[in-house]
Formats: sequence, structure tokens, C-alpha cells
Amino acid sequence: MASLQGLFARIFLLLAFATLIATASVRGGFAAPYAAIVMDARSGETLYESNADARLHPASLTKMLTLYIAFDAIRRGEVSLDTMVTVSKNAASKPPSRLGLKAGQRIALRYLIRAAAVKSANDAASAIGDHLGGNEARWAARMNQTAKAIGMRNSTFKNANGLTAPGHLSTARDMNTLGRRLFYDFPEYYNIFSRRETDAGMSKVRNTNSRFLDAYKGADGIKTGYTSAAGFNLTASAERGNKRIIATVFGGKSTAHRNAKMAELMDLGFGSAKNNVAVRKPSPADLPGADLEVSDAGTDGTQGNGDGRSAGKTIRLVTSLKTSPRPKSRPVSAEKVEATAVAVLAMQDDIAGALAVATGAVDAAVPKEEIAAAVQAARPAPKPAAPEPVEIAAAVQPVAAPVAAPAPAPETLEVASVAPRKRPAKLLTNTSDPVALSAPAEPQVVVTRVATSGGRHWGVNLGRFSSRSTAERVLMKTALAESTTLRDGLRKVVERKGGYDANFMGLSRDQADLACRRLQARAVQCFTIGP
Repeated sequence: MASLQGLFARIFLLLAFATLIATASVRGGFAAPYAAIVMDARSGETLYESNADARLHPASLTKMLTLYIAFDAIRRGEVSLDTMVTVSKNAASKPPSRLGLKAGQRIALRYLIRAAAVKSANDAASAIGDHLGGNEARWAARMNQTAKAIGMRNSTFKNANGLTAPGHLSTARDMNTLGRRLFYDFPEYYNIFSRRETDAGMSKVRNTNSRFLDAYKGADGIKTGYTSAAGFNLTASAERGNKRIIATVFGGKSTAHRNAKMAELMDLGFGSAKNNVAVRKPSPADLPGADLEVSDAGTDGTQGNGDGRSAGKTIRLVTSLKTSPRPKSRPVSAEKVEATAVAVLAMQDDIAGALAVATGAVDAAVPKEEIAAAVQAARPAPKPAAPEPVEIAAAVQPVAAPVAAPAPAPETLEVASVAPRKRPAKLLTNTSDPVALSAPAEPQVVVTRVATSGGRHWGVNLGRFSSRSTAERVLMKTALAESTTLRDGLRKVVERKGGYDANFMGLSRDQADLACRRLQARAVQCFTIGP
């Protein structure tokens, strides 16, 4: 009996050892190919590469491109962070990692972005793609056009999330290029990749890259990826001193192995990068919008040439107009022309009067007879029998009275408004001699603001709101909270399709960038607006 038990024990041990050997050999046989690249983010110089142009499975690194396009769509006004997205059946059917979305559910775009960037949720990424693209085929077309536009030369995409699909391939070099683009093209959103935890609307989600972010000094992003076909992938960025390194690893054997390999690559990069390197940002890209035409043939991506490029799909980007007719001019009646002339003269009077008050050129000693004569001279000529083209010009003649010449207005100031407590008699002027016809009962206040000349063509956008009053309240609240950097900004509400944009305009680029960074530190969403 004892010998029989010993025999069974030996057989069990042999079977276990054989299983272990078989498992190891299978794992070794199906190990994902390895690739890596290290780049100096400041200059774009490649510091190290290994198999960097091999077309491999990118897994969830794909979501970096989905997020890049989403950020661009927000900037161009297609959507806003508060846009409510209806979850499609396609998105709700995706396997884990998931946020837990249901078909037909409505959720704000900001929460989908957070879930895709931080938790790497497949359903959230697909919901973004289906909403912006209309369906998966149209979204894939936009992804591929965008990838080419930003310099990703060897990538083809079939979906928004990176789940394994025939022909859904990229390279370590292309993903590194995309990571650098995210940092420089959308700095206002880049901080999302360093969040350890965030509110995704339905729940709090944890960052899949927390281990590397916590372990490597200076790391602040970007994205992890894993499938059985891809292995453990990571595109990471870190900053130390005046150096910033971006690196990508494909085909890691485990999370720990991938992170250790990334740390080695980062150390190599910081050791090789020069100290004083001029920052050369990527050149602006001509990114496609939502106007893509995609045929129904081959939308499943299964037909192709062997390398995953579909032979049955037709993708065409609509970028030009077929015709450009000249707009017809509006008919203008003589009454409208005359009214326009009167209105322009009135504005000239008000502005000249305000400048006269501001510069102390008011003369209260003008006789009433001269007032009447000037008023009579300022009246528009009688309407002609037949409408004639009217040239708007200064119609007021100088009044023969001694008047002090006004001091010239500063070039960097504009008259924004005149707010007297008690309206004085109207001031009449020609283009050179402002004449005060009566002294104001009380001092007037001339409100001035810095003009947008001299490079002040930048601004800060705080988002799109449902009503003008809401946008104005947000501008006022933000101006009070961030008076240091926005004191020179002009509050401006712009009506657009879908709402009202709240903007601070008239800033220099440095002022706009600094203001937006300070607002983002207070958890206020914003982005800079360029000329």
C-alpha cells in the first residue's frame, strides 16, 4: 500500500514538472515582440531605439490618439467638456477594463475622457469615438487621417480603445511621437495623465500607471496598455531639471518588468540628453475635422492585403469647397444710409467729448448762439429725390471760438465707455478740434482698457455655457479669483452654436499660458486661445 502511494506521488510530481515546463515553453513561444525608443522631448532627438519601427499591437496606447482627437474637437468647438454623450450599443458591449456604461445612458464627455485616460476604460473610449465619429468605421478613418497629419507614419487603427483587431497596428516611434504631441499640442489637458485618482461620474477610478508614477522621480504620464497579443506596453514622460524625456516600451513580460525596463530607458535618456537644448515644439498640424466620407465596403477591417490595411475601404477627407459664390450685397435704402451717417456723427461726438473731458479741454464759455449755429451745421442734409451713394465723413465745421487743443490719447489705450452721472449737453467736433459746448454738471469718468495691439492677441477660454448670463458670471468670478494674471484681460462672451463661450481676451501669450496654468491648479478647466 505504501509503495502504491509512493508511486502515485512520483507520477504526480512528474506530471506537475512536465506541466510547468510546457507552460514556460508556451509563454516563451507566444511572448510579444519587444520594441523601445527614448526621445529628448525638448528637441525631438532620438537618444535610443530598438526595433522602434516594427508594426506591433499598441493595445490601450491607442487611447492616447482617441484623447488627442477629443481635445482637438473641444478646441475647434465640435463639442465641449459638458456635452452629454449617449452611449452606443457598440461602446456598452466592450470587455474590461470598463467604466460600466449601459447602452442609451447619457454621460458628460469630461467623465469619459477621465475614464479613458486614467482607468483605460474601453467602453469610455469607444463612447467618445462613436459620438465624435458617428460609428466605429468613421472614427477609425479620422484616427488614421489624424495619425498621418501629426507624423505617425506606420500606424493603422480600427477602433478607439486598442482591443486587438486585424490591421490595428502601430510602432514604438509613432506612439512616442503621439506622446510628445499630447504634451506640446494640448498642455491644458496633459495633467490628466498624472492623476492617481479621479471622478469619472459613475465612480472614482484609479490610474493604471500609478506604480510607475509613484516609483520614478519626475514621472507625470502618460499611458499604459496590455493585451495578450501586445504584452505590457507603456509610453511615459518625466521631467528633471530642464530636461524632459519621453520613452515607449512594447512587449513587456509583466507590469513589473515593463516598469523596470522603462526606468532603465528613462535613466539612459536623462544621462544622454544635453543640458542646454532649445525647445523645438512640433509644427502645427492640419488636423481633419468631422467631415469624413467613408463607404460601407470593408468597414469590418477583415479584408486587406495581409498587413492589416483594408483593400475594400474607401476613405476620403473633404477639405475643399466645390464652389465659392460671392455673397450678394444687401439692398440699402437712402433712409438707412442717412440713419447710418447720423449714428456715426453721434458716436464721433460722444467719443470726442469724452476725450475733451479727460484731457481738460472743456470750455464752458461758448455762447448759446454759437451752440445753436453748431447744432444747425451738424444736422444732416435733406434727403435727395433719388437715392445717391453717401460718403460718411465728419460733417461738423469748426466753431470760431478759442479752444485749447486736446492732449493726444495714449496709443495703448482705448476708450471703452463713458459713464456720466448726469448727461451734459452734446459735444460737437470735427476730426481735429473738439469743442465743448457746455460744462458737465458733474465730472465724467472715462473707462479705459489695454488694447489688443502689441502682441496681445491671446486669450483664455473657460468653457461653453448654456446662457450668456452664466458665462458672464463665470468670467466675473474668475476675474476676482485670478486678478493677478487676468487684470489686463477683456471679458468677452461669444455666442456660438450650442452655447456661449466665456473668454478673457487681450492677453500676451505668456499671460494667457500663466493664467491657464494657475486656473488649472485650482481645478478650473480652461485652454489658451491663439491669434
